Amino acid sequence: MPMNHGKTTYTVDEALMSMGFGKFQFFVLSYSGMAKISEAMEMMLLSFVGPSVQSEWGLSAHEESLITSAVFIGMLVGAYSWGLVSDNYGRRVGFNFTALVTGGAGLLSAFAPNYLSLIVFRFMVGVGLGGGPVLGSWFLEFIPAPNRGTWMVVFSGFWAVGTILEASLAWLVMPGFGWRWLLALSSLPSFALLLFFPITLESPRYLCMKGRTNDATQVLTTMARVNQVSLPPGKLVTGTGTHNYKADDYEEEEQELDELLPVIVPSEPITDGNNIGGLNAVLKLLGPNLVRPTILLWTVFLAQAFLYYGLVLLTSELSSGNRDCGFKEEKEEVHHVSDANLYKSVFITSIGELPGLIISAAIVDKIGRKLSMSSMLFLGCIFIAPLLFTQTQSQSQSNALITACLFAARICISASFTILHIYAPEIYPTAVRATGVGFASSVARFGGILCPLVAVTMVHSCHQTLAILIFQLVMFLSGVAIFFFPFDTSGRKLSDHVYA
Repeated sequence: MPMNHGKTTYTVDEALMSMGFGKFQFFVLSYSGMAKISEAMEMMLLSFVGPSVQSEWGLSAHEESLITSAVFIGMLVGAYSWGLVSDNYGRRVGFNFTALVTGGAGLLSAFAPNYLSLIVFRFMVGVGLGGGPVLGSWFLEFIPAPNRGTWMVVFSGFWAVGTILEASLAWLVMPGFGWRWLLALSSLPSFALLLFFPITLESPRYLCMKGRTNDATQVLTTMARVNQVSLPPGKLVTGTGTHNYKADDYEEEEQELDELLPVIVPSEPITDGNNIGGLNAVLKLLGPNLVRPTILLWTVFLAQAFLYYGLVLLTSELSSGNRDCGFKEEKEEVHHVSDANLYKSVFITSIGELPGLIISAAIVDKIGRKLSMSSMLFLGCIFIAPLLFTQTQSQSQSNALITACLFAARICISASFTILHIYAPEIYPTAVRATGVGFASSVARFGGILCPLVAVTMVHSCHQTLAILIFQLVMFLSGVAIFFFPFDTSGRKLSDHVYA
């Protein structure tokens, strides 16, 4: 342990290492996991609400796609805003308001009297959902470095639970009660977060970064008591180094890290994080120490958001019978079976999230973040290739192939996106972590805004082949971009400050 003039001290990382993953971390996992479920449910319902609202209100394909785009535009605003709030005022403040906005706007959406009000309410839901990365940062900062990737995969698993719950809920609710009931019931998990908010604690790493070591010590003491362990002897100090748990395996990478990212070598900090604001935050993220990983993160986040949400929408569009293309003699039959195909296909492809999580958990710490992400994307390119030919088949012949291809592609993009959400907060120091991930999530929303134009509008316009080719191209280029990230983060402690 560090020594300071003969006095024993310890860092947050050493405290977390000493107490391990215990009851307290399970509570943090459960709470942040509930937020992940809420986020997934609000996003997945777009697959069902869009086609239903279009049918009920006689909307055009463009108006239907705008329902989805409005959510992502809101997330674009929210991801930026909540990241700044949580880095300046605390993680707890950030995720409390996100739950309030998401739940309130989600419930109001169920009572929307017309198309315009629905767009406004879904935009506000998106603003709330934009704070999702705050919960990821909060959970991450309670986890010891060894096997951190595995626990982050477990955390991401709650998203899969949310998607499957929403698909099941839609299957039960939509046929008899309609889309308004689905919107109302899907908002309940956000209100559940508000009930348990008073017993949550602030991140000790964040408190140390702000210089509030006494408060951080109280939090760590509470954690140790709940976990029934003892803290290391001595006084808590702000740790600023990095440690590699696999030195023999990563000596070359460690040297590369020191050259490419001097952000984590001991030095005099440029800032203590107290003055992180809009322009200042951008300058830090685009400064010489962080510009390369930041630009690459923005690129890959945008691409993977486009792919993930695009595949979800593509499932509903190809399975709901909304296409005006294909065999004319089958169009009357398609109308009667479209709802059944939609619920079944979305449910089956949502289950693909589970093997995606299992695969990501198995490979994230073994072959590293970078190779894990790129390999999944390249496999995804292969799995969606058969969709290029389904438009020439009858509806009955193509349904099984569409579901199978999108199930396999969903496995790949889920695994890759999960690992990306693990990797992103790991490469940023605590001082700008929530802001950095928030900015990346904001950029990703452009992918969400654009994907309905391909997955909905182009498919409606009988350009399915071109839409699939665009998805393949984005998958391939995203996989290539990942190779240019400057380093891998497997087994590393988190850094706290930005350094010169």
